[in-house]
Amino acid sequence: MDADKEFLEYVVKALVDNPNDVKLERTVDEMGVLITLTVNPADMGKIIGRQGNTAKAIRTLLRIIGMKNNARVNLKINEPEGGMRSEGRMDAAPHQAPTLKTVDQAMEDLKGI
Repeated sequence: MDADKEFLEYVVKALVDNPNDVKLERTVDEMGVLITLTVNPADMGKIIGRQGNTAKAIRTLLRIIGMKNNARVNLKINEPEGGMRSEGRMDAAPHQAPTLKTVDQAMEDLKGI
């Protein structure tokens, strides 16, 4: 097994409650290495972390392992069906929907600072 995939599997299985549901797929192309991670939907929060900090840390460590092996390593985390980003969930909690602004509105806001 490749060092990057082996490392990721070890870390993810240590973080989740359902380690048997962890699936990794590693592909290599001209852009480098892409590892696609699928976990049990109940474990998504543990992998993403608050404000994505856990996922960012894992990606940083994978890049370091990739540099050591002269490869560009990227991580894609598969989002489960019915995940928090899906339209159905946003409708269920409209108070959490993001407010979208035009560039002009954002520039006006910045002028007031």
